[in-house]
Amino acid sequence: MIRFEDVSVTYDGAAEPTVQGVDFEVPEGELVLLVGPSGVGKSTVLGAVSGLVPHFTGGTLRGRVTVAGRDTRTHKPRELADVVGTVGQDPLSHFVTDTVEDELAYGMESLGLAPDVMRRRVEETLDLLGLADLRGRSIATLSGGQQQRVAIGSVLTPHPQVLVLDEPTSALDPAAAEEVLAVLQRLVHDLGTTVLMAEHRLERVVQYADQVVLLPSPGAAPVLGGPAEIMATSPVFPPVVDLGRLAGWSPLPLTVRDARRRATDLRTRLAGHEGAPTRPASAAAPPARPAVPAPRTPRPGPRLRLRPRKRPDAGTPATTPATATPAADVPPVAEVRSLAVRRGAVRALRRVDLTVAPGETVALMGRNGAGKSTLLGSLVGLVEPSAGQVRVGGAVPHRTPPRELVRRVGLVPQEPRDLLYADTVAAECAAADRDAQAAPGTCRALVSELLPGVGDGTHPRDLSEGQRLALALAVVLTARPPLLLLDEPTRGLDYGAKARLVAVLRALAAEGHAIVLATHDVELAAELAHRVVLLAEGEVIADGPTAEVVVSSPSYAPQVTKILAPQRWLTVAQVREALGGVRT
Repeated sequence: MIRFEDVSVTYDGAAEPTVQGVDFEVPEGELVLLVGPSGVGKSTVLGAVSGLVPHFTGGTLRGRVTVAGRDTRTHKPRELADVVGTVGQDPLSHFVTDTVEDELAYGMESLGLAPDVMRRRVEETLDLLGLADLRGRSIATLSGGQQQRVAIGSVLTPHPQVLVLDEPTSALDPAAAEEVLAVLQRLVHDLGTTVLMAEHRLERVVQYADQVVLLPSPGAAPVLGGPAEIMATSPVFPPVVDLGRLAGWSPLPLTVRDARRRATDLRTRLAGHEGAPTRPASAAAPPARPAVPAPRTPRPGPRLRLRPRKRPDAGTPATTPATATPAADVPPVAEVRSLAVRRGAVRALRRVDLTVAPGETVALMGRNGAGKSTLLGSLVGLVEPSAGQVRVGGAVPHRTPPRELVRRVGLVPQEPRDLLYADTVAAECAAADRDAQAAPGTCRALVSELLPGVGDGTHPRDLSEGQRLALALAVVLTARPPLLLLDEPTRGLDYGAKARLVAVLRALAAEGHAIVLATHDVELAAELAHRVVLLAEGEVIADGPTAEVVVSSPSYAPQVTKILAPQRWLTVAQVREALGGVRT
């Protein structure tokens, strides 16, 4: 169905091809997973299937890509629209209408389908993706995860032969992700749809793949094979594979069920150790707050930066974060009391109470639309409460001038492009240093830590979604904000990039910075958070230590917890530390 024949793509101005030596075939009716570290060219490979590369992106494509017999060099994207449905990493760039129902119908209207066919398919797709309650909603009022489901639904309604999906579950909560993956399975197994998908959260998808295509490094030829075969040598792999490698299991398990069947001996080895240990520590006093000039415009909210600091030892094994226990005389960084937020007829938040101490990392979790991003917006002054109180560093965010607020809080939003508007990485970093009155090179050092190998002259638009997010994070961290807010910070990040992010955030927390992150990444919460706060329909339904909240939750428990239950372990790093690094 899809055939790559010795394909290479070189973008204008680039010294080397982004991808080269791409030569593989995706048979009809199979789900093929494209994996590899951030920035190796996965989105380029996907774009070549739909014709967006090079007709829309520019550059030179050598070799040949055919889809259902059509050569993408001679067929433009509109001439492939009846065959290929594409969903990119950014759902907002995908939409052309205002409401959910209109967006689901738009593609069929463009193909001239009959009204009765359109109506039936819209209803089927609303049910498949759990969107029926949102059919009349404005797309602009939806959460990021809800928008992602609408974007997927809009390409399903025309019933394409091929689906090309770039990070389709990255903005979805665990339950919604499972629903989308179940739909893809039905399309593949029952309708013979061919799916080519790139995804960083391999713990969600690798078990569903018929084949895996690994792009091991930039410019390297891809490697094709079965999921277990590729995961045995892949530089990116989910926790279940990491645990299998540590335990010496062969073949490697890809699912929690398979791993549990083989984990008896490992549980026996771990029986003498305490699972999910915590290490009490006194929270550090709030760091000195540098004078920061008013932010540049345009900008959706405060943009903060970080002073130079010593880089954490990359070789130090990860450990469970210490539970923050601030002294009685240390005031909280943020306080929320009986907070309510209404957006039109929608009650986004109601009766929310939250206190965040210095040095504490709090993960906000819950299904899409539960109110996580709204709560972050309230803390940074972008959302005005309908009732209740919000205080950050003693100030009321929505009433505080931006030049004062940026000294208290910084937000990395879901869409990193909202913070990036310079022409090069170097120019972005130089502006960040100036705004923060930080030493020249401060931001660039953070970029090098989070994004090794990215050059000064690279335009932010040429970065992958995950790389842009890491750049935006470096920009915000340059000012070392006492309170750091992150909205889906691992969206688009591979496991290596996520580990580097965790190291940076741990260092900040150890220095006394408070961190609140909204995330669907249960593995990140297990690795980093002291507390987990679960939201549902705008209300807090659970608030407690990470080990207590996630271990008891079938939806939010990480893979290691599920595999080794009833023992209380959260991460592979904990298991490795308990075993002293010795292979079982």
